[in-house]
Amino acid sequence: MSKRVVVTGMGAVTALGSDWNAFRHNIESGKTAISTMDNWNIYDDLNTKLGAPISGFETPKHYSRKQTRTMGRVALMATAASEMALQDSGLLGDPLLNSGRVGVAYGSSTGSTSAIMDFGNMLINESMKGITGTTYIRMMSHTTPVNIGIFFGLKGRIITTSSACTSGSYGIGSAYELIKHGKQVAMLAGGAEELCASEAAIFDTLYATSVKNKYPELTPRPFDEARDGLVVGEGAGTLILEEREHAMARNAPIYAEILGFGTNSDGGHVTQPNQETMGIAMKLALEDADISPKDIQYINAHGTATDVGDIAESNAVESIFGSKVPISTLKGHIGHTLGACGAIESWATINMLNDSWFPPTRNLDEPDKSCGTLDYVMSEPRRIDCNVVMTNNFAFGGINTSLVIGQD
Repeated sequence: MSKRVVVTGMGAVTALGSDWNAFRHNIESGKTAISTMDNWNIYDDLNTKLGAPISGFETPKHYSRKQTRTMGRVALMATAASEMALQDSGLLGDPLLNSGRVGVAYGSSTGSTSAIMDFGNMLINESMKGITGTTYIRMMSHTTPVNIGIFFGLKGRIITTSSACTSGSYGIGSAYELIKHGKQVAMLAGGAEELCASEAAIFDTLYATSVKNKYPELTPRPFDEARDGLVVGEGAGTLILEEREHAMARNAPIYAEILGFGTNSDGGHVTQPNQETMGIAMKLALEDADISPKDIQYINAHGTATDVGDIAESNAVESIFGSKVPISTLKGHIGHTLGACGAIESWATINMLNDSWFPPTRNLDEPDKSCGTLDYVMSEPRRIDCNVVMTNNFAFGGINTSLVIGQD
């Protein structure tokens, strides 16, 4: 018999605040996390000079040098978000974490790029300068789940979800499935990413980045006819997923229930999204939740502000849900946080659901006529009394994910 899976703790590190009240206030105040990255001017051929950095994030003072020597910035943010989530759930320091019944499903697009640079220096300049016994641990693609597991003494399963822009959502979906099928009692799930010019360059070579370098407040513009590409950001998000009866027995806070998860692959182009398979991922999530499209009352879109991505995604949504479902994305506010976006957006969506408050897509003034005809939340936040929502993410490699979340 399948288990029910609930969210009992949440934590996030974002460029608009690391608690929900601050995050919501900054959006309501019209703030944007996007800024001009002057330090990227050294890269002459990099067209975009825009990013969404987190200012002021430092290693928590109670973290020892021994605990953090294997952590780059991405693992530090992931661990900090996870500590917030465990504290929120009442599980921080609980013996359950060391029982083998709690694991972690987490990912990032890559490890810390500073460590990658050290190995690059070795290969290019034939020098071992900067290489230490922990350089690889900071660089490796599974640096976030491994460091989280060691820091909190987790003895359960480690699932590495290094799947680009679905790393966070794939982590949540994988954790949900493990608990649903009785393999674990609880899981730390999510994703993280640190900002680096190399990540902007990935999209820049595909002509998919915004080049409104002098007007950071006006970009990105998801689904807008004047959009010119994405802006990369950084951050981390962690959800504590727990088997419902176990959570209730310990009187844990329950913020939401994960009702369904759908994932698939395009099986086609590495970087060109596919409307049909995007739609199938959403259908799989609906089937897993045993609900119909009409039951979804809001959708948090991937909404990267790229030309082909927005068109494929929005038309896939319309083909399944019609034109009346409210939809918005946070990437106009905080940029595309890559491996963190699915986790941060799930964190935010759960808070939106509980507040009945849904923010608009920043900079969306005139929807592109090539995009799907949808009820885009624009200009002002909207109050929506609902109990079932969906959040979608799509990644390079044609990896599609869809999560259905409801109030318990």
